[in-house]
Amino acid sequence: MAIGSCRHPLLILLPLLLAMVHESTQLQSSQTWSLLKIQQLLNYPPVLSTWSNYTDFCYGGDYKTSSAFVECYGDSVTQLHIIGSGAGAPPLPKTFSIDAFFTTLTRLPDLRVLTLTGLGLWGPLPGKVSRLASLEIVNVSGNYLYGALPDGLSRLGNLQTFIADDNLLSGELPGWLGKLPSLAVLSLHNNSLQGPLPESVADMAALRTLSLAGNNLTGGVPDLSSLKNLQVVDLANNSLGPAFPRLGRKVATVVLAGNRFADGLPAGELASLYLLERLDVSRNRFVGPFPAALLALPSVRYLSVAGNRLTGMLAANMSCGDNLRFVDVSSNLLTGTVPSCLSAASRKAALAAAANCLSPSGGGGGDVGWQHPALFCQNQALAVGIVPPDHAGRGKKGGAAKAWLVAGVVAGALAAAVLVAVAVFLAVRKVTMRRAKARPPRRLVEHASSAYPSQFFADARYISQTVKLGALGIPAYRSFSLVELEAATNNFEVSCLLGQDAHGQMYRGTLSNGTAVTIRSLRVKRSQTSQSLNRHIEMISKLRHRHLVSALGHCFEYNLDDATVTQLYLVFEYVHNGNLRSRISQGTEGRRLPWVQRISTVIGVAKGIQFLHGGIMPGLFANNLKITNILLDQNLVAKIGSYNIPILAETAKSEGGGGNKYPSDRVPNGDKMDIYDFGVILLEVVSGRPITSIHEVEIMREQLQSALTSESPSRRRLLVDPSVGRSCSDESARTAMEICLRCLAKEAAQRPSVEDVLWNLQFAAQVQDDWRGDSRSQSSEESPLSPSQIPRASNTAPAVDAA
Repeated sequence: MAIGSCRHPLLILLPLLLAMVHESTQLQSSQTWSLLKIQQLLNYPPVLSTWSNYTDFCYGGDYKTSSAFVECYGDSVTQLHIIGSGAGAPPLPKTFSIDAFFTTLTRLPDLRVLTLTGLGLWGPLPGKVSRLASLEIVNVSGNYLYGALPDGLSRLGNLQTFIADDNLLSGELPGWLGKLPSLAVLSLHNNSLQGPLPESVADMAALRTLSLAGNNLTGGVPDLSSLKNLQVVDLANNSLGPAFPRLGRKVATVVLAGNRFADGLPAGELASLYLLERLDVSRNRFVGPFPAALLALPSVRYLSVAGNRLTGMLAANMSCGDNLRFVDVSSNLLTGTVPSCLSAASRKAALAAAANCLSPSGGGGGDVGWQHPALFCQNQALAVGIVPPDHAGRGKKGGAAKAWLVAGVVAGALAAAVLVAVAVFLAVRKVTMRRAKARPPRRLVEHASSAYPSQFFADARYISQTVKLGALGIPAYRSFSLVELEAATNNFEVSCLLGQDAHGQMYRGTLSNGTAVTIRSLRVKRSQTSQSLNRHIEMISKLRHRHLVSALGHCFEYNLDDATVTQLYLVFEYVHNGNLRSRISQGTEGRRLPWVQRISTVIGVAKGIQFLHGGIMPGLFANNLKITNILLDQNLVAKIGSYNIPILAETAKSEGGGGNKYPSDRVPNGDKMDIYDFGVILLEVVSGRPITSIHEVEIMREQLQSALTSESPSRRRLLVDPSVGRSCSDESARTAMEICLRCLAKEAAQRPSVEDVLWNLQFAAQVQDDWRGDSRSQSSEESPLSPSQIPRASNTAPAVDAA
């Protein structure tokens, strides 16, 4: 009885003690209020529908889901996980305040893990994030955060993981990243970050994962070989390069696709990466031999070198690593046969090898897809300065002899060309001097350009271009008489008038040989000297290129009293197949250009810009390019129909007009102005929508940015003209979109060079051709459609002035 009487009070006190313990570990009321306030600020998302005033956030398991839960330590929140509907979630209402949201978060001072993904958060990441001093892991992916990374992040000394993928973050990566001693994971892919990678990245000793794919980063990659813990490097789809980055030997994943890395692959360094499982260097500018040792790396599972200019011979007896599962060597300059370990019979690894010069049969066997002829790879290898290795069975001596033979032939041809050029130069000079002596002084201006300009033979590109134009049927530049032009226009009849502006009139005419021409008349001020006119005519005589409305000649009209020049007539070729917009956004059904032709057309425009910038001296910049001024000839070859001829600017200034205050070759950022205008043209070509204002450009630029950051091809395809959407490959469309977005960069310095534009567009054409499996190998200089395939227009469009 005594014992029983002693136990009874203990049994009564035990539940009370347990209740007291439970009460002591209840979440602080202020933090409960903060969590409910977060629910309110997020506009009560469905994922938080189980939260209420009665929710036991720390120890009540009934409210927790895989998408929303809280973890506590004692009476304080240490982890907050809210996972929304994904990267496609709409932004929160305009009443949302990112600053107020983070102010509420700071009332959870012990927070160590924060996950806020796909919730529609928008605004710049506030600097007050530094108040959450205990943070170790942050994931804010799939929102609409913009602006630069705040300095407040640099004060989070415990931060180990920071993930902000699929946002709109911009600006340069800050140098203070190297001051985060514990940061092991930095992932910021699919944002709008710009500029170079800071050198301080090399000081991040704890770094294991560096993922910065899908931004606008430029320049070289810092030396990462000292980062002993680095395992994953993903820098795809930026503009980094040209040197291959130095990496630590423990790296397992290296993705550098879609950048500007060039030269050869460092075979020795790559062979030492014994833990490497994934290597993707596709869509770069690598040249030189393909390192066969990559196939035999002990851990490699995925290998892609597609879309480069790698040379070399594959052989059946090459070995492969035991773990290799996928290899993509397509769109290179490889010869030989497929290694046996990659053949279909081995069933060991999948192989993509199209668009090389591989043998369809041989020791390796297997289907290699469509291949270029062997001569194509040899010529391309020579074009990039890399001579492919000799075929099997040819000794070094024979290869050396062949190389010396080729060199001798080339040297002999060059020497002969130089001798011919010098002989022609001396002959022309002699004739010119005789004519100059016999000619009265007052007629000097009339025939100033009847002979070639003095720099003609000094510029090999100009000689080559002139020869090519002659082969294409464009007549040589010459001086016309006024009688010829009056006959061509029926004495400048009104019915031949195409238009007029402040500079003068423009007429359509037909020469005596049947050639249709456009004649531009310009009033010449008395202040114009003969030297000035000579200089301008010399410049105009060089405006001849396949992708320009080329100059054919000029004519002077004189004042009979004092023999001064009163009128200048410029004669250009007449292009009569309409402008580019008439075949894109305003084209009727059946007249809109297919995707292949669109890429070919914009390549032509880019080549025309390249010639204006660097094919003549001095170059012409700030050409005010518009899609309505891109004309198409009967073969649908694009020609720039309006460009910045200096004499027009001088005329405008002399008349008190708004002429350019800079010479055309010294306009600040003039080349980048042309690149921006080209980006607007390319945007309309891709989307098929007419663009008539800068506001429309900005809207579509944002849509383009959003589409490119999406992993879904269907989202990108929404921006492609529906009339060609089914006939273009995703890779080709994506490449065109990426270079278009870079052309439209707000900062001129961030826009690509015209050579970079050309390279990317030619790559887009190449991958499109590979995707179609078309065995025809067509030069980008030629129209993919033959004249017999071209739909004819019922009405011809007049040529726009070449001024």
